Amino acid sequence: MIYIQLFLSFLQIGLFSFGGGYAAMPLIQEQIVDTHGWLSMSEFTDLITISQMTPGPIAINSATFVGIKIAGLAGAAVATAGCILPSCVIVTLLAKIYLKYRNVKTFQSVLDSLRPAVVAMIAAAGVSILTSAFWKNADKIILAETDWSMAFIFLICLILLIKAKWNPILVMLLAGLMKLGVSFL
Repeated sequence: MIYIQLFLSFLQIGLFSFGGGYAAMPLIQEQIVDTHGWLSMSEFTDLITISQMTPGPIAINSATFVGIKIAGLAGAAVATAGCILPSCVIVTLLAKIYLKYRNVKTFQSVLDSLRPAVVAMIAAAGVSILTSAFWKNADKIILAETDWSMAFIFLICLILLIKAKWNPILVMLLAGLMKLGVSFL
């Protein structure tokens, strides 16, 4: 039964995660944290962090991670298969449609109208992860319960990425080292 749940959950994620990995995060969170409770919000944040540090798309890395955690290697295979199956089918169909209708203005309008929804999904995922990093109870944001060390690390990383144009891998390593330093204090 767990294999069917894993397959169907990640099939939904694979089917409805338009716009790439960041846009898929709210869908992944809804399935694995809210609906099934396979991970806590803290574990989900860790999952996204690990998924960013490993090669491959976030959704597939998430499927593999959750599958292993819930049902071992077979669970990872089933969850990953559920996640990639819709993409394989949809991309094949879209390639045929695109080649046939790529010069039609209505088709281009449909593609243009999807962009704001994708940006909104990415922003929602970002805010969700940000609040879970700064506050233990992300449902109630209370200034007195803010993890200021995490906010400080976030601010430094943001400056290094935007202003100093550091390599994201170096920024991630530095963030990890800063968190380790804070943990030892």
